[in-house]
Order: sequence, then structure tokens, then C-alpha cells
Amino acid sequence: MTTDTQKVQMLAGRTIVTGVAGDDIHVMGIRLVDHALKSAGANVVSLGVMTPLSEFVEAAVETAADAVVLSSSNGHAAISCDGIRELFIEAGLGDILLYIGGNLYVGRSVTHEDVERQFKILGFDRVFEPNADLSGAMLLLAEDLDKRDRKGKS
Repeated sequence: MTTDTQKVQMLAGRTIVTGVAGDDIHVMGIRLVDHALKSAGANVVSLGVMTPLSEFVEAAVETAADAVVLSSSNGHAAISCDGIRELFIEAGLGDILLYIGGNLYVGRSVTHEDVERQFKILGFDRVFEPNADLSGAMLLLAEDLDKRDRKGKS
């Protein structure tokens, strides 16, 4: 039986593009993600803050990335990420895994389920709350990559 630690170690050698989209200048969330990915042995291509969507696509194409992980804290990520999946499809990477997490929406009356639904419509595979467990997210990424790889081989 494979342990969670062994599953996360499956990220070793994977290439993951990370960054913060649009006009968001908040860097702490993505730095934590970068550190966790690097600790798991992943090759991290960190684009930093205020990154246009086209740069995520270009980096993913240039590095043959396995996934793209975005962090956002200004509450405007839906605007900044509008059209992201379409850009990856146009670049021939329609099946790349897209993850996003952080403070994705401003407002008290919105539930995480509402936010998740909105970001899945935008094309994200996983959507994480502000206080999401980073180790759990890493485990999900490893599992999702493994599933995608097995699906591609069948």
C-alpha cells in the first residue's frame, strides 16, 4: 500500500509552473507553494506576482510542464483568470492540470462551494480555500497527475 508521503514523492522530477495572475501583488501564498513543491522534488518554474495569463501558457509550453498552480489573495482572481483554460487549449495543452488557491473572492455571503463552482467553469481542476492544508493539496496534485498519466497510457 502506498503511503501519502510516497504519493507526494511522486512529484519528484515533475515540472510545475507557479505564480500569481493579473494585478495581484501578494507573494506569500505562492512562495509557500513553491517551497512545498521543491521540498517534494518538483522542478518549479516560478513566475512570481502580477503575471499575465499568456506567460503561464508560454512557460508551460517551453518547459513541458505537468501542471500550473496559481495563488491569489486580492479577491479578484476570477477576473484575472477569465479565459485561462481556453489559452491552454489553443496552445495544445488542454489537459494540463490547473490549480488555484487563496483568497479568491471578496464578500462575506459567498460560500467556498460557490467560488469553487465559478473557478471550475473557468477551467480549474482544483480550487482551494484560503486556509487549505498545503500537504493535502500536494497529495491531490500527485494523485491527479498519476490519474492523468494512467489515463493517457490507456
